[in-house]
Amino acid sequence: MSSSHESLLERGSGHFGCSHYRRRCKIIAPCCNEVFDCRHCHNESKNSIDVDPLDRHDIPRHEIKMVICSLCGTEQDVQQHCIHCGVCMGKYFCSKCKFFDDDVLKNQYHCEKCGICRTGGEENFFHCNKCECCYSRLLKDSHNCVERAMHHNCPVCFEFLFDTTKDITVLPCGHTIHLDCVKEMKQHFQYSCPVCSKSYCDMSRVWEKLDQEVASTPMPQMYQNKMVWILCNDCGETSEVHFHIIAHKCLKCNSYNTRQTRGGPASCSSGIAEIVR
Repeated sequence: MSSSHESLLERGSGHFGCSHYRRRCKIIAPCCNEVFDCRHCHNESKNSIDVDPLDRHDIPRHEIKMVICSLCGTEQDVQQHCIHCGVCMGKYFCSKCKFFDDDVLKNQYHCEKCGICRTGGEENFFHCNKCECCYSRLLKDSHNCVERAMHHNCPVCFEFLFDTTKDITVLPCGHTIHLDCVKEMKQHFQYSCPVCSKSYCDMSRVWEKLDQEVASTPMPQMYQNKMVWILCNDCGETSEVHFHIIAHKCLKCNSYNTRQTRGGPASCSSGIAEIVR
């Protein structure tokens, strides 16, 4: 590689871009003909609370046709190198996604089946045809398939997951969620999937504590023989059990992640959060 080519590759690198991407060009949005640093900047601006709800919209990312070089200001068709000054506008460039990024340490790659660029290195991921998204190869033979698993909003923060820039995790039930959102749920003692209510971590020690709590809290005489029906969120089985104000234990899998379905007083909430505090 010649020294002149190297200088064009590095000229201005790291000095241009936005909070989302380091790049040496701006995009012209085909939807509103305005200039933005990237599609996320456009979407944040055009979907803010200050914008009339009727005017809010996302950029059609694959329809971007024009960019502006950040170094010389030349407006041009989408391409990796500026037609005027020759600078590289993004060390990683995808002509299909119209995507530029100078931070190649992300190990970006284009997934044909997803139809977008992803990060983390193609060798580390596989595309699940049923889930219709890319997962870590570590999950290839162990994840539960959920059709179009990431083609929805995060059940906690409601950001669309399929093309999010944040880290995503797959819960044992197969539902997807932002990793940071799971961490926040744990901080609030929430240990079940917000979509299907299945426990997403080992709760055996918590169930043991609940066994002790239930045993040490006898019910009043009028409730001692009261039976109720419960549905277990973890195994899906229904059981008829003795009513208790603290929690109800599944007779099949011993989980306390249950809900009362009929019989007895109004359904009481499980004491899981209080037990693990």
